[in-house]
Amino acid sequence: MSTSEDKVEISEKKVEIVDRGHKEEEKEEGKGGFLDKVKDFIHDIGEKIEGTIGFGKPTADVSAIHIPKINLERADIVVDVLVKNPNPVPIPLIDINYLIESDGRKLVSGLIPDAGTIKAHGEETVKIPLTLIYDDIKSTYNDINPGMIIPYKIKVDLIVDVPVLGRLTLPMEKHGEIPIPKKPDVDIEKIQFQKFSLEETVAILHVRLENLNDFDLGLNDLDCEIWLCDESIGKAEISDSIKLDKNGSGLINVPITFRPKDFGSALWDMIRGKGTGYTIKGNVDVDTPFGAMKLPIIKEGGTTRLKKEDDDDDDEE
Repeated sequence: MSTSEDKVEISEKKVEIVDRGHKEEEKEEGKGGFLDKVKDFIHDIGEKIEGTIGFGKPTADVSAIHIPKINLERADIVVDVLVKNPNPVPIPLIDINYLIESDGRKLVSGLIPDAGTIKAHGEETVKIPLTLIYDDIKSTYNDINPGMIIPYKIKVDLIVDVPVLGRLTLPMEKHGEIPIPKKPDVDIEKIQFQKFSLEETVAILHVRLENLNDFDLGLNDLDCEIWLCDESIGKAEISDSIKLDKNGSGLINVPITFRPKDFGSALWDMIRGKGTGYTIKGNVDVDTPFGAMKLPIIKEGGTTRLKKEDDDDDDEE
């Protein structure tokens, strides 16, 4: 009897152990199933909220690049980025990272924090101002010189914060070319007198301008001051259109009026001579493929010829 009962107890214990292990497995499976169901529920709710409310990823693209100001020292660049927000709430622009490089070499980079907000269900053009300082570029890269046109690539990363989706980075880039301007060379080839008297002398300055750039210049205006024998004889200005081809030159006639009696004997000695030293300083307004520019012109210690109106080019007076 005792032996039989012991066997029964052992048998029951074994069954109990098996049943308990089976129950634990069922519990684990039930627990995993419950978590999966919760995850699926949250995912479904998120999708329904996103679908119902309309949350989505914004888009951004470089729509235009402007160069509002360019001279011998710097180029101011404005990058227009069109940002579209499909969401029912405004989204903040947390940061804007930018980089300008040429042939893989960094020219300038930076970060603009707190760049504004894009309105709900709307689009806005974000203007990103950048500046290239030519001295910094030329001091860093010896092979970049005035007069050149260099390729560039602008990279912009917009970091936005979108509900449900979180922080997103919208990358974009744009290629183009930008000049490193060089001032034109200037020379007064001759001064031709049309009228000469102590009270009023009218002369024409035959001014040659040489374009030292790898791009065309369209001259619109020239203003300058002239010195003869270290005496300023006055200022001159002319609004005349002339095209200066890249690495080419052109001649422009600049009228000037002055009163010889107001100057010293040195000017009179120059007028009686066959040649004279001069200085010219001024500016030219030009159109270029990259926008309008105001470039300086200057030459000191130049030598020119004085001629009467009826003289041929080969005759000096």
